[in-house]
Amino acid sequence: MTSSTLTKQHRLNAPELHHLPNGLTIVAEQMPIDVINLNLWLNVGSYLEPDPINGMAHFLEHMIFKGTERLPSGEFERRIEQRGAVINAATSQDYTHYYLTCAPSHFKELAPLQIDMVLNPLIPDDAFERERLVVIEEIRRSQDNPRRRMFGHMMELGFEVSPYRRQVLGLQEVISQLQPQQMRDFHSYWYQPKSITAVVVGNLPVEELIDTVALGFGNTKGEHPKKNNKYPTKNYIETPFTEVVRRSYTDKSLQQARLAMIWRVPGLKDLSQTYALDVLAAILGHGRTSRLVRDLREDRGLVSHIGASNMTFQHQGIFYISAQCPVENIEIVENAILQHIRTLKNELVSKSEIARISSQVANRFVFANESPSDRAGLYGYYLSLIGALEPAFNYPSYIQGQNSIHLMEAAKKYLSSDTYGVVITKP
Repeated sequence: MTSSTLTKQHRLNAPELHHLPNGLTIVAEQMPIDVINLNLWLNVGSYLEPDPINGMAHFLEHMIFKGTERLPSGEFERRIEQRGAVINAATSQDYTHYYLTCAPSHFKELAPLQIDMVLNPLIPDDAFERERLVVIEEIRRSQDNPRRRMFGHMMELGFEVSPYRRQVLGLQEVISQLQPQQMRDFHSYWYQPKSITAVVVGNLPVEELIDTVALGFGNTKGEHPKKNNKYPTKNYIETPFTEVVRRSYTDKSLQQARLAMIWRVPGLKDLSQTYALDVLAAILGHGRTSRLVRDLREDRGLVSHIGASNMTFQHQGIFYISAQCPVENIEIVENAILQHIRTLKNELVSKSEIARISSQVANRFVFANESPSDRAGLYGYYLSLIGALEPAFNYPSYIQGQNSIHLMEAAKKYLSSDTYGVVITKP
């Protein structure tokens, strides 16, 4: 095998990193559970799509499973089913990933097939047309979902010009116009080893895991076929709101009104700025003991649901608070939320409240490391989007390192009570 660099992380999690000359990164870890998970992470999602092909990354995810020269359509799925293995895939704004879970005894056979499917899809015209209808139906179903409609309104307000404002699935009118050759070009350009992180975790020796994946990629060179301006890469950073910006909608399918308040905040590119916001979201709206839930739902009965989230994408994020309530309570709920924001900026959070949140985060981290698929997802996410594993391992300690001053400063800097976005949907 070609020369490479191997680095080991010394801690409870002990993955090894292996870099191939073609740009592929392999992360491997032996775990004493009788299963193997192979996760192929690609640094391509809807963010990289020009508007005329919005939805291409997700559509391509569907087409990956339609056969290669080596594997006729349906053959890969047949072998997977025969061996009791599981495959699936997902596309987001920042990445696409394909994963395989199988018994260790089947890994050498199935891993090269999964890699072949990802690297060498035929994308035949007839299958493309059939799958186009499937994707369009998925778009229609998403539009029939009130929660997803509300999320779409939030993203459009939170990101005015950034591609994050668009739907990962794309629009029906765009998907209807896409051509198979456009997809082949998109795949050829982006699905290169330098854009892939292959993560494999399970009960085989690390050397065997790495060799199997490396052999699956064979002599793939890892160069974009040619530089062109089809896929311009530009980082869009939205400026904070300078006033209260409101968007109102009517949705007759709802039983109650839905309210979302939005602030533009840093993303993974400014990772150190996200930890305090994660803690603030937990303090405000994670669980029955959080401030907003306890006050607005449990004590005052103003809402049927309320929560807070610091949604962190690669280039930028949004911090939002969402609630469901009777229409007549909308203004009261918004003002109450603002009062809680003001309190965070003017009163120090107690050490006991920070300790509670830190304990929750640390425990969730442990629970999220219990299976090979959990660990493969953790490693792939951080290495693909941040380029390092250290932030994944150290996340609990970063959270535990946040003190009351850090939280107050973050609230003052990012959570203005005078300038923010508001989305309201009424029945």
